Amino acid sequence: MVNFNGILVGAAVFLIIGICHPVVIKLEYYYGKKSWWVMCLAGVLFSAASLFVQNTVISTILGAAAFSCFWGIMEIFAQEKRVMRGWFKENPKRHAYYEALRKKAN
Repeated sequence: MVNFNGILVGAAVFLIIGICHPVVIKLEYYYGKKSWWVMCLAGVLFSAASLFVQNTVISTILGAAAFSCFWGIMEIFAQEKRVMRGWFKENPKRHAYYEALRKKAN
């Protein structure tokens, strides 16, 4: 008998990571690194949900989503550095914030 659980979990994790990447970019763009708590809250909620779901595959996917969100916290801070280096577009409405950071760095 063929077991597709591993393929299903792998595909779900691939999609979760693919979703988290642009979410991190948008959070940093619009709200800056102070938005880290959004990813933390999502991670805690996904973690809690994974504890109470009886289906192993769904619980595993929820756990993967939780830790992708936790990883996203670190990425929000790294994203600000990438914006400062010019690798990503700066939000013009937050230009004064970035300028203050640039002056502080020098």
